[in-house]
Amino acid sequence: MADAALDSIFKAYDVRGIYPDEIDESVARRVGNALVSFTGAARVLVGRDARPSSEPLVAALIEGATIAGADVVELGIVSTDLCYFASGHFDAPAAMVTASHNPPQYNGLKLCRAGAAPIGEGTGLNEIKAMVAGGLLERGEDPGRVEQRDLLPAFAEHVRSFVNVDALVPMRVVADTANGVGGLIVPAVFDGLPFDLTMLYAELDGTFPNHSPDVMNVDNLADLRDAVREGGGVGLAFDGDADRVVLVDDAAEVVSGSTTTAILAAALLDGHPGESVVYNVICSKAVPEVIREHGGKPVKSRVGHSFMKQVMADTGAIFGGEHSAHYYFRENFRADSGIIAALMVLEQLSKSGLPLSELRKPYERYAQSGEINTRVDGSVDDVIERVAARYEDGMQERLDGLTVDMGDWWFNLRPSNTEPLLRLNLEAADRESCDAHTAEVLAIVRATA
Repeated sequence: MADAALDSIFKAYDVRGIYPDEIDESVARRVGNALVSFTGAARVLVGRDARPSSEPLVAALIEGATIAGADVVELGIVSTDLCYFASGHFDAPAAMVTASHNPPQYNGLKLCRAGAAPIGEGTGLNEIKAMVAGGLLERGEDPGRVEQRDLLPAFAEHVRSFVNVDALVPMRVVADTANGVGGLIVPAVFDGLPFDLTMLYAELDGTFPNHSPDVMNVDNLADLRDAVREGGGVGLAFDGDADRVVLVDDAAEVVSGSTTTAILAAALLDGHPGESVVYNVICSKAVPEVIREHGGKPVKSRVGHSFMKQVMADTGAIFGGEHSAHYYFRENFRADSGIIAALMVLEQLSKSGLPLSELRKPYERYAQSGEINTRVDGSVDDVIERVAARYEDGMQERLDGLTVDMGDWWFNLRPSNTEPLLRLNLEAADRESCDAHTAEVLAIVRATA
């Protein structure tokens, strides 16, 4: 395949594009083949989301893997975190066919090595891309066999093992799964628990007829917020492949990924003091503060699941959280899971006796801009350097784009992995200061963009 075509779909963390124009059965077949060649595995696991295009892509991926001589365990329609669980459970590489939160015309592949170890930029995705460019590289003497396995009951039991089920108390929980695979996962996990569960858009439909499965767009949380506003309780919004969750409190206010990260970090560290916790560069300053206050060691990472998992592996961290609502657990093979995070927050609510609107308050200490994207016509690197020059009196860091700490406010400016965009996240002591500094930095970015 042409390098340009592959460049457009091989991202920093996964493979993703429009079906069938950018990603099709030919790509999936070669990726399945290359995954076997790269890992040398005798067996691989394959799961898919509910998009109409996922079924033919899975069939092609399985064909590529079996041509290479590997056996395939077909998991069926699953969440991405169930696929990672399967990889850890069977200690085998896995491929999940999903485009996560993207619109229905997209599809893609999330890959991992045995034990749910990440495959991303710098951890094997470039090598797989090169193999895909070369065609079907490896053929076993005998094609592999295919078997189907239903791991949902085992996964539900695994998720529940992260909490003390006896400590859970009755409360109303509203889960909006956006017609994604969460409609399969959430009821299975909550079965037998003392919650009054209301499901919104639980029917699996990968065309997402009710609203987009992008949980980071607050517009997509409107129905969930209305349901909580009308009936009370806690809201859970899952994205298309259900590996992310965004919480809505009893006042129908959205809880940021940073706040949820801080709540979970505090809970885990109270039971495991002295452990490391990983957070990414755009998380609130409150996150490392809370980690230290609860006896932990904060470790900063680049944005993205493959980077977070690698840092967790390198440091032995017990937990990791991203502002984008990905939450990683050492006892979940260092993989992210929306449903584990959700259940653990519900446990904290049960134990504290507080509503989420109160539980969240100690973890919210600063005003945030939210992520603001600016399209750049020229070089994004040139724009970053010009901004860096304007704030040379601040403490600067280049872990992921440019982070500048000015003392009572800070910002991160980083390029998109997929588009000519710069993403700005800024935090300050109060809303007025945050808005003023955001306008100031954006003026510099847009003057040079």
